[in-house]
Amino acid sequence: MGVIWGGALLLWLGFLLFYDGIRRPLRREEVDAFLATLGPRLIETGNDVGRLRAFLEADDGREFVMVNLVRTRPGPVTDPASGETRAGHEWLRRYSEPFVRGLIARGGHPVFVGRKVGGYIDAWNTPADPGWSLAGTMRYRSRRDLVRMAADPRFRAAHLNKTLGIEATFSFPTQRQIAFYASPRATVGLALALAAALAHIMTLTFAGGTA
Repeated sequence: MGVIWGGALLLWLGFLLFYDGIRRPLRREEVDAFLATLGPRLIETGNDVGRLRAFLEADDGREFVMVNLVRTRPGPVTDPASGETRAGHEWLRRYSEPFVRGLIARGGHPVFVGRKVGGYIDAWNTPADPGWSLAGTMRYRSRRDLVRMAADPRFRAAHLNKTLGIEATFSFPTQRQIAFYASPRATVGLALALAAALAHIMTLTFAGGTA
């Protein structure tokens, strides 16, 4: 019986190592090297290099959740390079599917994604609703993983689909203060405990039946 429960414990600890990582904060030279690879692309999209640098240099090695609001392009959108035409949401899907696979491979995952079903219900001193299409939150294992994803050639190759599918967006990082849901740490642990308990019961039943 110890083998069953010991195996389940080792699997859970292995999952925790994968899910949480080593938690090594980014070094200054790593941040410099990453920003150098972006070139003018960040500025061309209207983003602030200094703000991104400040976020990366303040790395604490911990997980964070990126909050995203997205407005997809309406109607058919044509890729000027290939001439292929798709709906804006389809271009976005072609970007988001490889993105999510890459995120999961690095211990991250979507937390929530939902489509908009109404205008602003409560808004103080904010610009008018630009017509957001959906909202999503994505869990990153660390800021280092964010850097690695953005520098991955496969991710960059899919980035054109993002620009074809998204008309406007903004994102900002957060760290959890309160959450009323079971994290994958607890979910995987409970699933392994259940599997171990069932295996334990089956072993006892088999042993009793052959005694």
